[in-house]
Amino acid sequence: MTSRQIAFFTVGLVLMGAGWGATQPLTKVAVSTGYGPFGLLFWQLVVGAALMGAICVVKRLPLPMGRRALRLYFILAMIGAVLPNTISYMAAVHLPAGIMSLLLSVIPMFAFLIALAIGNEGFQWRRVIGLGLGLIGVLIIIAPSVDLGLDIPVIWAALYLVTAAFYAFEGNYIAKWGTEGLDLFQVMFGASLAGALVVTPVMIGTGQFITPLMPMPAPQLALLASCVIHILVYSAYVWMAGAAGAVFAVQVSYLVTGFGLIWAWVFLGEAYAATIWLALLAIFAGMYLVQPRAKLAADPPMGDS
Repeated sequence: MTSRQIAFFTVGLVLMGAGWGATQPLTKVAVSTGYGPFGLLFWQLVVGAALMGAICVVKRLPLPMGRRALRLYFILAMIGAVLPNTISYMAAVHLPAGIMSLLLSVIPMFAFLIALAIGNEGFQWRRVIGLGLGLIGVLIIIAPSVDLGLDIPVIWAALYLVTAAFYAFEGNYIAKWGTEGLDLFQVMFGASLAGALVVTPVMIGTGQFITPLMPMPAPQLALLASCVIHILVYSAYVWMAGAAGAVFAVQVSYLVTGFGLIWAWVFLGEAYAATIWLALLAIFAGMYLVQPRAKLAADPPMGDS
């Protein structure tokens, strides 16, 4: 790449990181008034389906409805949105937004472990060392004896890690079994629709439907903004991975975590003890060592918002 291209893609990477990093504080606002996880998830999937459907229309991509395609939609809906995001919305009530951003940054480490287990990747000492460093960072966050300046419920922090594990598994599923030859936007459109079909009866049965209000209150605006940002940044990520290479694009992971902490401080007033920077350093070092050098280990999660 030329110096001008490098500068252009770098600015794009920073903007993507700033956008994606804002989704955790926005999630914190969305759950602030007691909205149930299934109501929030329903609207997240509906907004996602609408935006992905619009992209597919613009790109003239039909939505296949064959048996194999439907199976793909429902599997990815469950492991990439319904299960992890239900946990995410529940945990967001109890966890600081900055801590959620930090914990989600272990996705590449979980992805490597799962890849080893299912044969997607081979053993590499460099990446094993990265796993160890990531584990140290996580232990700093969840150890009850460590003072981070804010109360961190250990049980909820540990449960939130399950969200990262689901996202890591989603990427490995796509890497191993593919997307039936479909464009990623087709896959996300179909998975969003499938997820909405799964969540709707649960939402109604639990009485968690959220009625849109005009003008929208802050929690509803936060949810809408989070969904729109995720779709726009995801689209930019897919484009950048093709234009600048997946190895360059994946560096957005560092910026997402950093901006997540910054936005949590600016908008939510979250302040941490100096110990948090030790956790951040360990996790960043782990991310650097675990990430592959030749290609992206896993596609970004469809439901991370």
